[in-house]
Amino acid sequence: MKAIALPILLGIMTACGQHSTPAEPYETDSFTTKSGKTVKFHALVHASIRIEYDGKEIEIDPVHQLGDRTIDYAAFPKADYIFVTHEHHDHLDTVAIAALTKPENQLITNQRCAEMLGYGTVMANGDRLVLNDWLTVEAVPAYNTTEGHQQFHPQGRDNGFILNLDGLRIYIAGDTEDIPEMAEIKDIDVAFLPCNQPYTMTTEQLVRSARIIKPKVLFPYHYGQTNVVGLAEQLKDDGVEVRIRHYE
Repeated sequence: MKAIALPILLGIMTACGQHSTPAEPYETDSFTTKSGKTVKFHALVHASIRIEYDGKEIEIDPVHQLGDRTIDYAAFPKADYIFVTHEHHDHLDTVAIAALTKPENQLITNQRCAEMLGYGTVMANGDRLVLNDWLTVEAVPAYNTTEGHQQFHPQGRDNGFILNLDGLRIYIAGDTEDIPEMAEIKDIDVAFLPCNQPYTMTTEQLVRSARIIKPKVLFPYHYGQTNVVGLAEQLKDDGVEVRIRHYE
């Protein structure tokens, strides 16, 4: 794990004003941490998640436009932490990152994205980082295993992230299939698992993953045109609560 120096973002940050609330509402789910504080997850689009906690802002794979859906990140509070799982355009977006950047924030990503951006704190699979007294992060593998699909997300390049946010354990899988390393992921309160072929998982793979990880609450995300409605019925006897939000 290493840091790459942050360059001067001439003219970019100044063009991105800071406002207290987003320009439009998004579906929001709230959870309580071990100290009784509230964590809010805002379902933005596809793989983009906004997390609020105790006045802090965390952004996951912020992307300002996907198809005909746009996110006005200039209307969001600046981010304290930005996590980017990998380099694909629906996860790495310099426009969104610039709109969310402030001098003291931290961007955490893999080696490839840090090279493309010219800065970032680099985490490889297996790294763990203590960011402060309320947030730690583990980088976990995310890759394809299906024959003919491995080129999309080769093993060892990309990250999923496990955030321990004041005792609330959040697994953000990134673009992955149901890989063997998921057997090592334990005690997850909230999981975000992708579901669209050929790039990530089928619904059958997602169900298998959920039964291995056993999160208390599961958000299928990155699902494009995949029909994920039946997942709740398939997992109803497994102790996994499935919540469908607009993560197409």
